[in-house]
Amino acid sequence: MKNMIWALSLTAVLAGCASGVKLDDVPVVDKSGAGVTQSGAGAQNGNASGATQSGVTPVDLSASSSVATGPSSGRIVYFDFDSYAVMPSDQAIIETNARYLKADKTRRAVVEGHTDERGGREYNLALGQKRSESVRRALGLLGVADSQLEAVSFGKEKPAVQGGDEAAMAKNRRAEISYR
Repeated sequence: MKNMIWALSLTAVLAGCASGVKLDDVPVVDKSGAGVTQSGAGAQNGNASGATQSGVTPVDLSASSSVATGPSSGRIVYFDFDSYAVMPSDQAIIETNARYLKADKTRRAVVEGHTDERGGREYNLALGQKRSESVRRALGLLGVADSQLEAVSFGKEKPAVQGGDEAAMAKNRRAEISYR
């Protein structure tokens, strides 16, 4: 009887830890808008066509090459380790970009949050999002319309500098303002 209770308890714990979410089976959307999957993930999930089921519109990052570059004085805000607070030393960058956006209400910007290589994927994506949101809020407080801004996170996936030393990691803890 004791072994049976122990087996049921173990089964309940393991069932509670299981997750149906497969992080590696994320559909990818190509430029034509057709869904494609990585290594046949759509077929494994019963979606042989590979079509995406999400209502999220894909962002075409390649479109930024033909658009405004923004103010020349700077578009990168740096952060301390494990922080998403905008430092007073970067306030001038925020103010310059706010003036640039307010000068033309048709201008759009994406604030891209990044982290260094420390930490797990999910943690870094969340921290990168908090960093981009904090810069977006700072721009909003200076009068930039919400419709002009989008905040996204790349986590540790797009480092500005390769390397594991503190100087490289400090350059990777950033939020970049990109104009579209």
